[in-house]
Amino acid sequence: MSESTGPTDPQPIDPRELRNACGMFATGVTVVTTVNGAGRPIGLTCNSFSSVSLKPPLILWSLSLYSPSLQAFLQAPYFAVNILAAEQEALSRRFSTPMKDRFAEIEWTPGESGIPLIKGSAAQLECRNETRHYSGDHVVLIGQVLRFTYRDAEPLVFVRGRYRELADPYSG
Repeated sequence: MSESTGPTDPQPIDPRELRNACGMFATGVTVVTTVNGAGRPIGLTCNSFSSVSLKPPLILWSLSLYSPSLQAFLQAPYFAVNILAAEQEALSRRFSTPMKDRFAEIEWTPGESGIPLIKGSAAQLECRNETRHYSGDHVVLIGQVLRFTYRDAEPLVFVRGRYRELADPYSG
């Protein structure tokens, strides 16, 4: 009779191949915004966003520990998740590109807590920064939704490293 030695250690994971595998999961695209200690608007493109709970209303998103915006989001009491509409691909690209002022020439209004809400978004969620969890090379930020708005719009979708449009086989 042979003895079981238990599970073997997994083989090393190729980060690029893991990214390809995870890229098979279609996501919406958001721009998460806040203001820094000097009151300057900060924002970045994010597709690691999810609803967590309806009672209480909680959402989450994750941010790299190497992000230049990390300290602003960790210190901010509030943030907003702007869920982008299909026609906002250029906005998504802008907020994922390093530049001095991503908000220059962007139409936005301050929410009740002063956080930028981007005009034309499919939805906007104003959140209080509730908790955070550090894991690997990211921090998961959980926010309680305080206010939200949405409109009837097609969402911006990202899958397999590309922006896509939804196809509705039942329309027509």
